Amino acid sequence: MRLEPIESLDDPRLAFYTNLTDVTLRRLTEPSSGMYLAESTKVITRAVAAGHRPVSVITLEKWVSTLEALLSDYDIPVFVGDDAELEKLTGFLLHRGAIAAMERPPLLTVRELVTHAKRVVILENIIDHTNVGAIFRSVAGLGADAVLITPECADPLYRRSVRVSMGTVLQVPWTRSPSWPAGLQELRDAGFVVASLALTDAAITLAELADENPERLAIVFGTEGHGLTPATIAASDRVVRIPMAHGVDSLNVAAAAAVTLYALTNTH
Repeated sequence: MRLEPIESLDDPRLAFYTNLTDVTLRRLTEPSSGMYLAESTKVITRAVAAGHRPVSVITLEKWVSTLEALLSDYDIPVFVGDDAELEKLTGFLLHRGAIAAMERPPLLTVRELVTHAKRVVILENIIDHTNVGAIFRSVAGLGADAVLITPECADPLYRRSVRVSMGTVLQVPWTRSPSWPAGLQELRDAGFVVASLALTDAAITLAELADENPERLAIVFGTEGHGLTPATIAASDRVVRIPMAHGVDSLNVAAAAAVTLYALTNTH
């Protein structure tokens, strides 16, 4: 790695780090650029361990020694600035040590993703990056094998998703379905039972699904507010609900995913 003091915030090599608080802009530019942002030395460590290649890094002087041990094998620029410079560049106070621009790995096909999987979590059109990151963390911690996201779902490699997941989006195998809900048929052909979390009169309880214990199970969680689309519910093998109390009808989608995965933890 090459240490380079930040001499001008207009340096074109710093353009990818500019105004990181503009969510709409980042959602559009990160995937098309072929890069994503890994924020904090912990997340950068997990990204490198996953085989992702760094392109450049911005950091504070006090974190340089930590990065030297992590990035010594990479011939990349590490831009060093003070708090004021980096806050002006990114739009926020850089208190997690460093941010790295990382090359995006190629996405797996759905077939490659599920070849050895027993439990797959599917995220349908979830648009909140915090929820996406929290679900990935539950997937990693509670024993699911992979995540499949629909075409309209938020990007798991957006910086907020990566940060909330504590870098687990870099560990959990995932890919994006090219079509939905038609993509469910590929899972069914691979032997998966498709169970959708939704409130319908025909829904079984989560405990009943755990007792059934399908050998291969794909669990679908819907977008915030509206939940799953009618087409997805109709295409599912099971519709499942989490029994609730005190007049509350449902949980936040990230909480629902954690509860569901915990209930299924010891069933495979």
